[in-house]
Amino acid sequence: MTSEANQCEQIFDCTRCGDCCRGFGGTYLSEKDIDAISAYVSIERDAFIEKFCVPSGSRRVIRQRPDGYCVFWNQLCTIHPVKPRMCRQWPFLESVLVDGINWQSMASMCPGVRKDAAIDRVRDCIKAYIAAEPDSSSKSESDDRHEDVQ
Repeated sequence: MTSEANQCEQIFDCTRCGDCCRGFGGTYLSEKDIDAISAYVSIERDAFIEKFCVPSGSRRVIRQRPDGYCVFWNQLCTIHPVKPRMCRQWPFLESVLVDGINWQSMASMCPGVRKDAAIDRVRDCIKAYIAAEPDSSSKSESDDRHEDVQ
């Protein structure tokens, strides 16, 4: 994946601006995400859900502050070692495989995303990122989105 990783670095270079941590429908959480983050911030699972999550359809998303940023953003991600899958993969999200215009949408708000990247190259990077995810063989991002809120 080294050559693929280099190609992906050429179309996305994180500037650590935090724009990806603001707005845009929220960050979906899997049950594994909730367990990992609640343990990392040393709070019981149910208390974590009440304090840091909001429902979005039948799923949970991370609560946002009044300024639109994720509650865990403080000039850097304060839960970086356990951040949700959606955050780990940014901007190489499966939604771009569905519709390439999603790459352009992300590029319009993220200074690190190359607007002129060929969509085929972008899709190859997304597929590589998905394949490299530790839990990618058992569950996809779209599967995570359909877990019910309990």
